[in-house]
Amino acid sequence: MPHAFDKCKERPAHIDEILNGLNRYNPETTTIFQEYVNQQCEEKFFDTYASLALLKLYQFNPQLLHPETVTNILVKALTVFPSPSFSLALALLPPSTIPYNSGNTSIPTTDLTESIQKLTRLNTLLESAQYDAFWSTLESDDLYADLYADVAGFEDLIRIRIAGEVGKTFRQIDLAVLSGWLDLRGDALTKFAQTACGWRVNGSQVDIPANAENEAKSEIKGERVGVDMFGRVFRRGYEAPA
Repeated sequence: MPHAFDKCKERPAHIDEILNGLNRYNPETTTIFQEYVNQQCEEKFFDTYASLALLKLYQFNPQLLHPETVTNILVKALTVFPSPSFSLALALLPPSTIPYNSGNTSIPTTDLTESIQKLTRLNTLLESAQYDAFWSTLESDDLYADLYADVAGFEDLIRIRIAGEVGKTFRQIDLAVLSGWLDLRGDALTKFAQTACGWRVNGSQVDIPANAENEAKSEIKGERVGVDMFGRVFRRGYEAPA
């Protein structure tokens, strides 16, 4: 069954042809996919389906694994949160690259394993809406800057995603709070809120227009669930099987 990330409007025809044919399993296509990842990094889009296909090729052909491409895929996956892209990519990586998940403490820490651990930490912070901690973690180690150096516009791509989540939840938010969540201050914060998000800065507050997600519902419709219904559920749960 196709998923939403199977499609990508920026995907070139030759990549689409590979993905829809037997060549997607051909190890010789790894270099083509790797070049495509570089294109995504430069042009600010992410093709989850093609990236997962490349990681699958690495899985079957571990000798072809290119660490820099792996980290670039994970960094790009961060820029499309809260989609499951990062988790899906992580699940396709060899167990030897993730020592804290393998249970094997004898696996040595390499540059790649350290990079994966750091990026996984960032993903956890984004998924749990710890946006202040995301930015402070990002600035806590120079290695992070090296990891996203190839990804054009990384910080703003993340800000757009965070703003998208904020816009689903709030009608009004304190400017100082938004500043911490977006890691922007002063005129840069005001410009981003007004231009990129279409929000209105009103003194120390930011007003967010109503949308399908953040608008309060005047009426909640649902089935009435009586206490007796819960009783029947509990009784079934405790009854011994026939």
